[in-house]
Amino acid sequence: MSVDSVNQPAVTRRLTLPVPAGFSFERTVASHGWFDLPPFQWDPDTKILTRTLRLEDAGPVVARIRQNGPLKITLTSFAKLSRAGTSQALAQIAHILRLDEDLEGFYRMAREVEAPDLRWTAASKAGRLMRSPEVFEDLVKMICTTNCTWALTKVMVTALVARLGEAAPGGLRTFPTPAAMARRPAAFYRDVMRAGYRSAALLGLAQEVARGKLDVETWVNPASPTDVIRKQILSVHGAGPYVADNMLKLLGRYDGLGIDSWCRRKFFSMYHKGRPVSDLRIAKFYSVFGRYRGLALWCDITKDWFEGETPLVTAREKFSTANY
Repeated sequence: MSVDSVNQPAVTRRLTLPVPAGFSFERTVASHGWFDLPPFQWDPDTKILTRTLRLEDAGPVVARIRQNGPLKITLTSFAKLSRAGTSQALAQIAHILRLDEDLEGFYRMAREVEAPDLRWTAASKAGRLMRSPEVFEDLVKMICTTNCTWALTKVMVTALVARLGEAAPGGLRTFPTPAAMARRPAAFYRDVMRAGYRSAALLGLAQEVARGKLDVETWVNPASPTDVIRKQILSVHGAGPYVADNMLKLLGRYDGLGIDSWCRRKFFSMYHKGRPVSDLRIAKFYSVFGRYRGLALWCDITKDWFEGETPLVTAREKFSTANY
């Protein structure tokens, strides 16, 4: 899709996408901070999620998604969408919102475990963690959450999308491709993106993926052993245990806790009156959830984001105080 295409009239198509029983659009959108990072946009008043997609035969497409029974989707593109393009867009949206994920095993365990009490998760339809259309984007964003405030994470990701993303309808931009990122010098990441020590990691990751040395998209394959994927994530410069555990959560593998400073402080305040305890103590507390222990921890410490009729804008405000 050329830059000149931004001057073409936009084409709009409206679609619906069925959702599984036990799905909550709002809880999935604000399950963690991705909804607050471009190219995601969330409007808590209209409850519409906007997201740019990149399709093989239509280039950049803007999807606006809301739920009224099934998902109501408006796709806006520069070129008319083919049947294949439409199917690809719907598949990406289903991937983002985890529509194919079966959490019954987690809910069943939550009904059986006395402490921590997560019986509320099934009734509240909690547990789906929104992700990006591509693993590469999730990995870049996860690296951008390491050892910094959420405000700085937003600065980095916003600059990356604004400078390197492809133009989409409505003045929006896509998340940049690995090739687009690989073409920029290290100075771009340091001085424009303000990525600091992460600059070399982000450039190196983009170069490896663009050259085909690392295929991160294969990590979504459920047949791949978790330990193999974890080892591959840890081989990426800048991706330590925190990144690996949280990337695995976005891949539907919840063995790791992905503990950071915000998780620790929240756990201390919930269970120890603010007094610090070791990570081993936290791990033991959630070990009763077995392979779902990472999801159990996250649902537990974010429960207050959604208690009662708390609007998602409040969840955003709470998340913005996190310091990684």
